[in-house]
Amino acid sequence: MSVSSQLLQKYARLIVRTGGSVQPGQVVQLTISVELHEFAALLIEECYQAGAKKVNVDWQYDLQNRLNFLYAEQDVLSGVLPWEEEKIKQMTVDLPCRIYIASEDPDAMNGIDAEKLSAVMQSRSKVFKPYRNMIDGKHQWVIAAYPSVKWAKKCFPALDAEEAVDRLWDAILKTVYVREDTDPVEAWKAHTDFIKKKADWINAQGFSSLRYKSANGTDFTVGLIPGAKWEGAGAVNALNGVFYICNMPTEEIFTSPMAGQCEGTLVAVKPLSWNSQLIENFSITFAGGRAVSCRAEKGQALLEQMIHMDEGACMLGEVALVPKESPVNQCGFLFYETLFDENACCHCALGMGFKEVLPGGDKLTVAQAQAQGVNDSIIHVDFMIGADDLSIDGLRPDGAETPIFRNGTWA
Repeated sequence: MSVSSQLLQKYARLIVRTGGSVQPGQVVQLTISVELHEFAALLIEECYQAGAKKVNVDWQYDLQNRLNFLYAEQDVLSGVLPWEEEKIKQMTVDLPCRIYIASEDPDAMNGIDAEKLSAVMQSRSKVFKPYRNMIDGKHQWVIAAYPSVKWAKKCFPALDAEEAVDRLWDAILKTVYVREDTDPVEAWKAHTDFIKKKADWINAQGFSSLRYKSANGTDFTVGLIPGAKWEGAGAVNALNGVFYICNMPTEEIFTSPMAGQCEGTLVAVKPLSWNSQLIENFSITFAGGRAVSCRAEKGQALLEQMIHMDEGACMLGEVALVPKESPVNQCGFLFYETLFDENACCHCALGMGFKEVLPGGDKLTVAQAQAQGVNDSIIHVDFMIGADDLSIDGLRPDGAETPIFRNGTWA
């Protein structure tokens, strides 16, 4: 499959108009690989045609990042220069629509010291997080994807580069409903309506906790925040009321659970790519609401570093429901990219939760949301737990139970 210019244009338009929902007069912040400069130009022009005031671009380059970690000292990489802080500080003024195009090589940071990676991220995130908190809920953002050769070869190692990229393109466009003979905007409207109906159903149930079980060893219970909403498909900018879609693809309905209220073990069913390194065949055990132990066949040190990034990194910030019939799962291969793999099956996330799930959450400070049970952290890392035999039950305060999932899909 070679992607036609018409299809690329349709995809760029979908990302800008439906995903980011760029509005007249808005600033746009595009983050994209230098290798995708031609697609970047399509996106930039589409943003201007949507009425953007200015489009700024953050160019990314996997090899540069790897070389920095190979040769630069940890204290140098950990520092935030004044211009870097001023740049994110400006975002609190501009409140840009942010568009991020994922295309990274999943093995880009193979062999890099896990402790160094985590320490650098921890140090820099402490500077940036207060500014991110200030814009949370007040701007639109979307993450979409474009296949790179290295990413495609990771997914399809037996194919030559061109065939691998074609296979990955085909899968990406299927999962975001982009085809030559269909209108993806209408397809996305039907899709988001379906997800909203599922969220409305679970919101009406009044569950106080969820219980997960699977033959692979998952045996886990998590408490829910009273009155917190389940959401899915899209979000609304609290300042201008604009509906946008954060992830393309998206198949989940999700909420933030009660921080500090979970017990048991979650077994991952897919590898996790974090900081461009893989954690494989792992499980995490919780007691008193916190991760107290973890095991991984590959990436044990990285997993331990992740869980200890800060005080909130060992607690859950999200639980999400995704049926195994998901188009992402039906593609039949591992994407090695969380944007896709989290939309293949049920998942949870360590770290930061979403204050927007609380009533009036967009007006709450981080501290106020924490007081109601939403976890906070410098990280938010999704990991997939949706085994084919996964069962999930919703428990009410009076002890009544309702099946939510059976055999990996809606009961």
